[in-house]
Amino acid sequence: MSEHAGNDSLAGGEAVSLKEALEERYLAYALSTIMHRALPDVRDGLKPVHRRLLYAMHVLRLDPRAGFKKCARVVGDVIGKYHPHGDQAVYDAMVRLAQDFAVRWPLIEGQGNFGNIDGDGAAAYRYTEARLTDIAMALLEGLEEDAVDFRPTYNGEEEEPVVLPAAFPNLLANGAQGIAVGMATSVPPHNVEEICNAALHLIKHPNASIEKLAEFIPGPDLPTGGVLVEPRESILKAYETGRGGFRLRAKWEKEDLGRGQWQVVVTEIPYQVAKAKLVEKIAELIAARKLPLLDDVRDESAEDVRLVLVPKSRNVDALVLMESLFRLTELEVRVPLNMNVLDGGRVPRVMNLREVIRAWLEHRMDVLIRRTYWRLEKIAHRMEVLEGLLVAYLNIDEVIRIIRFEDDPKAELMGRFGLTEVQAEAILNMRLRALNKLQEIEIRREHEELAKERDELQELLASEDKQWSRIAWEVRSIRERWGKKTGLGRRRTEVAQAPAVDIDLDAVMVEKEPITVVCSAKGWIRALKGHLDEAAQQRLSYKEGDAGRFVLHAYTTDKLLLASSSGRFYTLDAAKLPGGRGAGEPVRLSIDMAAEDDIVALLVHDAKARLLVASSEGNGFIVKEADVVATTRKGKQVVNVKPPAKLVVCRRIAPGDDMVAVAGENRKLLVFPIDELPEMARGKGVRLQRYKDGGLADVITFSRATGLQWLDGGGRTRTVTELAEWLGKRAGAGRMAPRGFPRCNRFN
Repeated sequence: MSEHAGNDSLAGGEAVSLKEALEERYLAYALSTIMHRALPDVRDGLKPVHRRLLYAMHVLRLDPRAGFKKCARVVGDVIGKYHPHGDQAVYDAMVRLAQDFAVRWPLIEGQGNFGNIDGDGAAAYRYTEARLTDIAMALLEGLEEDAVDFRPTYNGEEEEPVVLPAAFPNLLANGAQGIAVGMATSVPPHNVEEICNAALHLIKHPNASIEKLAEFIPGPDLPTGGVLVEPRESILKAYETGRGGFRLRAKWEKEDLGRGQWQVVVTEIPYQVAKAKLVEKIAELIAARKLPLLDDVRDESAEDVRLVLVPKSRNVDALVLMESLFRLTELEVRVPLNMNVLDGGRVPRVMNLREVIRAWLEHRMDVLIRRTYWRLEKIAHRMEVLEGLLVAYLNIDEVIRIIRFEDDPKAELMGRFGLTEVQAEAILNMRLRALNKLQEIEIRREHEELAKERDELQELLASEDKQWSRIAWEVRSIRERWGKKTGLGRRRTEVAQAPAVDIDLDAVMVEKEPITVVCSAKGWIRALKGHLDEAAQQRLSYKEGDAGRFVLHAYTTDKLLLASSSGRFYTLDAAKLPGGRGAGEPVRLSIDMAAEDDIVALLVHDAKARLLVASSEGNGFIVKEADVVATTRKGKQVVNVKPPAKLVVCRRIAPGDDMVAVAGENRKLLVFPIDELPEMARGKGVRLQRYKDGGLADVITFSRATGLQWLDGGGRTRTVTELAEWLGKRAGAGRMAPRGFPRCNRFN
């Protein structure tokens, strides 16, 4: 194409950069979404669609004392006059404002099917009817008194309020959710009395800390109740930053059925959780055997929520059962907090608790001043009319003559009595029947009352303290009207701490079954069903060239501790061990144990027990079993050893053991009190026995009252109670072991 042809193709238009055009249009779209659709105004807590809904219903005079009107009529007016969007979107917003399980303080009173807590939708708008609630009327109060600015609607034919007067703290009370372009908002509902108490404190102390305000507002108050278990520190941080979240749990109780039988009854479910889907999810988990403690779930709800959870056994702990459900189901949710709102209706920003309450109070101050000026204008006009009527009353005969015989009575009245145009017009518009009611005393009384009200309003405008006193009075009126003493205002969400349940929930998720853990000398491990007796253990087979080493009775809910010669401890899940067929699998497939390391000990974990660990150098210490549990495949280094030294002993200390016996490779035996050993979480330990040649062979703990025992070469138990010959201080050399002590220098 030639250059001229290219220019001709742009004739009548202007060449623009595609990049700039896209940026400009996308920015316009983003701002439109933020300001006109997704984010609420901090002053009235409403998005444009909700504000237009309430205003349209106000214009239709659907106040609480009027009759209901079809929702189709309201939706039609909203999309036809104020909100040019889809009818279904507008109706969905209208339905939500009427649902007492979705909105803490409903702004619309519905008649018909407006959905339910199970998640069922509302009937079509041609079947439902609605009107405003008293709370909505409080938001609209003062709209006809120049309390707020109005702007033209999208087609310029009507006007709509920019913001509502909002004599109700709607943003915090009802909350808001919305997703814009690049930002979102999420404010959970709160209790009105608590908000009012915080607002009153802020009026008195403008620089009050958020920590102090949070004493009045301990947390959200959600429509469906529940129990708030978020720590106090997290709640404070969320209110200080405007971002955070709250852990919310279902409210439940243990119901006694007699004869030791019981069941759990859930009476309140978390906010925005559909009950039917919740029951379905729990049933699926039961079927998938992921809730082994639960046998059945039933929905026995009528008007109130009642979910029945039946345990598999009456021996199950109810707290443990509920903890497992809280972990896997929506019986516990996290309610987010992101107070990203429009400041002044224009600037989106994240506000903290104090800023949100302050913005509402300042808006109420603006509304108060504007309504006061409007009222002063009305008073001035009325007083002007009354003064004219008083003149007419005092000169009634002359007034009648002028009206009857003068060609321009209005001008004549104004000239004759010095009246204003407003006064003359009021006299001319008087009905004859009102002449007998024009009594001077009544006119003067009304005039005096208006003059008094005018003076009070002027004093109000002149004093900021009086303005804040009036706002405080309004806030107290709100608190009185919708406080906790009322049915609607009582706090529904309980603030509490999550119960401390000291239990491994991962183990609870596994059905408890007896197993026998078998580990060979070369480290092949397996788990056989049931607890094998000694005869069955003797018949166990191993791979060629291998032999048995560890045989333990355990349960699938147990954890196993494996100590390696490098001083590193590993943790195995008994439920995940390979089955009993064949020789099992190498334990190194489950843990990252070095090839040169040997297995020193394999134990069923007991969190309350203690272990005695010792290296070949003769160093050792006591460690709690709880401190050696590893959370990863790499294990946990507990005993520090430098090659060629290695860990050679790891024994559990029995309750009542008060002595330690150490045997060296030199066949010397030393006995000393266990109190001489330190308890550590990790380290090299202290010297147990001193050697010139060789190292430590074995160490054991025992009770002095029982005596020192060992197995001789024939498998018989030998006991020595007279230990004075070998008794000494820790780190001594010891003396030769008694006759009959095993040649391997080990106690068993």
